[in-house]
Amino acid sequence: MRIGELARRSGVSERSLRYYETQELLRAERTPGGHRDYGEWAVDRVVRIQTLYAAGLNSKKIAQLLPCMRDADGSPSEVATPQLVDDLTSERDRINSLITDLVRSRDVLDEVIDTASRDATPGGGRA
Repeated sequence: MRIGELARRSGVSERSLRYYETQELLRAERTPGGHRDYGEWAVDRVVRIQTLYAAGLNSKKIAQLLPCMRDADGSPSEVATPQLVDDLTSERDRINSLITDLVRSRDVLDEVIDTASRDATPGGGRA
């Protein structure tokens, strides 16, 4: 599939897809006319890349991680190094910490919203 179709199917801009190539996160074959040509596997790969970026991983870490994951085409996955496993464990711990902080923030906001809602309603204590 061409880059425009991959962009449409993955919900990622063509510019981002080109960037992923420069970061060696994504590869494309070239047609005789020089156009990028991606296999069906690329949609799954781009979704994984987006998910990893959303989790806060940088392109260097994603480039290390992607070969250890299987794409939809079942291409071989490389064995992760002990250092990569340690790095990814640290990333997971960082994400878990962020989740804990976000839940705590949400709980505080819920309390404020509940209190403000009671105070703002007729008979809730405000005149």
